[in-house]
Amino acid sequence: MADKPLNRGFGRVLVFIYGVFALSATARAGVQIATKFREAPLAYSLSALAALVYIVATVALARSSATSRRVAWAAVGFELLGVLAVGTASLVDATAFPDATVWSDYGQGYGYVPLILPFVGLFWLWRTSRREPVAQTTAAKR
Repeated sequence: MADKPLNRGFGRVLVFIYGVFALSATARAGVQIATKFREAPLAYSLSALAALVYIVATVALARSSATSRRVAWAAVGFELLGVLAVGTASLVDATAFPDATVWSDYGQGYGYVPLILPFVGLFWLWRTSRREPVAQTTAAKR
């Protein structure tokens, strides 16, 4: 049984949302780095990293090959770790983050969507992965 396509049904909505975040994070990081990098190099570098992760996740989710599925798992998993790590670090040491990033404060500036999105993405990847129906698995064991 083959994997279900990632980019069908709800997957199209997910690709659109990731695309919006890829564009917004890239624009934000570009402006921050070009105009005031010296003020908060860590925060702005993390904004650029978030933008890259969103771009990779968008492209991987938009395709449905076996390779793109593995890349999507890695990108969305890294996104989750990133938002949790940066979100926690920005609360623990606010002086290291004098300006907000996409992931700081768990994505508060974006309505916490950066915190929720990787969970939704991982659920979608899991939901569309190849699975044998329970009836076939049970019948094959007899």
